[in-house]
Amino acid sequence: MIMIDQSRRLSQPLPWGRRERAIVTVLLVCVALAAVALGAYALTSGAPARKGCIEVTFASTLGGATDHACGAQARAVCASPTAFKSVADELRTACVRAGLPFARRR
Repeated sequence: MIMIDQSRRLSQPLPWGRRERAIVTVLLVCVALAAVALGAYALTSGAPARKGCIEVTFASTLGGATDHACGAQARAVCASPTAFKSVADELRTACVRAGLPFARRR
């Protein structure tokens, strides 16, 4: 049996109808909305760095530990880095970022 125009039909892509175009459009809009929502969440979440506050993450005996201080406590920590010898470099960076003076090692 000879199939008339079979090779032509196989070489051409299937035509997209109205329903297929609508489905693809809806999916693209959903992906775009999800990207916008994720971007808005990323920009608004998390605690902003406050002036006069320090936060240092360092290795501890049970994994990572975080030291967070603000105000007078942060100034005291930055003024006496010898009490925190193991994290002095990270502490110096945090103090400079917070705008607090960092005492030199003795």
